[in-house]
Amino acid sequence: MSINYPKICVCKDKSVYVFFYINNNRYRLFNGKRIGVELDPNSFPNEARYEKAQLLCAEVYKYLNEGGLFKEYKKDNLISGKLSDKEYLKNALRFKLKSNYSKGYKSELKYAFDLLLRERNKNSYQKQDILKTLEHYQNTSSYNSLLKNLKSLFNKAVELGLENNPTLGLKRKKAKANLNKPFNDIEAILDEIRGFNHNLYLCCILTYGCLLRPHREVRELTWGDFTEDLSFIKLSGNRNKSGRNRIVPVPYYVKELLKKGEPNHNIFSGTTKPLNADYFKTVWGRFKKVSLLLEQDQTLYSFRHSGAINIFKRTGSLSKLQKAMGHSNMMVSMTYLRGLEVSELKESDMPII
Repeated sequence: MSINYPKICVCKDKSVYVFFYINNNRYRLFNGKRIGVELDPNSFPNEARYEKAQLLCAEVYKYLNEGGLFKEYKKDNLISGKLSDKEYLKNALRFKLKSNYSKGYKSELKYAFDLLLRERNKNSYQKQDILKTLEHYQNTSSYNSLLKNLKSLFNKAVELGLENNPTLGLKRKKAKANLNKPFNDIEAILDEIRGFNHNLYLCCILTYGCLLRPHREVRELTWGDFTEDLSFIKLSGNRNKSGRNRIVPVPYYVKELLKKGEPNHNIFSGTTKPLNADYFKTVWGRFKKVSLLLEQDQTLYSFRHSGAINIFKRTGSLSKLQKAMGHSNMMVSMTYLRGLEVSELKESDMPII
């Protein structure tokens, strides 16, 4: 609720008025005329005015919280006790931007908010306004991403008091499955990268061997994230996508590349600050131009995909894969394997003659 309960002020001449705040702005009323109530505490004897002012407080509070409007004193501005949809969305965005989310996600939310206002700058929103904004994108992935972010903002706005959620019932577009192409010869591609850039090589081998996500989890690693003997990496929930604490073993071929430094130093930059967010994206783009081994649709994430396939093929265990990948449940891991086109059937499972 955006309005506080009104209070009473008694002036030196014994006149009274009620005052209240709406969205941090102070307003006062000496009578109920501006809210359509025939109540004037100052028309009563001095000793009765405070009691009548209490009645005026109750009337003002009820009126405004039911969506009533009144004119600002000697102005034509209409004041409402309830926030507009746009104000609720602003508060929702402000809340999200102060939360512990990645810079990329915060940037996406701000873009979704700005795009909505640019396309449909209104005080209240209906489902058709959201659909009109979504028309900005024909690409399925971009459409779904924008819808996800708008839903996130409106869901938070509802938590903050917004009554209508125009994103309810809106569904994602069905996207065609994309194959995340793994590497056939992991040693060969890693060897090529090693000759190109050491930091990129270390990032790729950590992505493959520890199944960490390259652009944040790997890039932001400090020596303090490793155990003393460099055998494990420990990441708290706010350092990885799953939001849960994660502990992963460090394979011997990764461990032999590491030389422990100061606990608060980033393993790549050697300082307390990590490399910039686009560092590995930029270096990978340069590597793609000179590589003789890279194939279409192979990315930095292909190392994580290749590691996932290797674990599943060796262990046959979805449970182990789930733990290694840091997935929230086995269904996510199964979907992940389907996306990688790992067959869940063997020849012996097929019909026989």
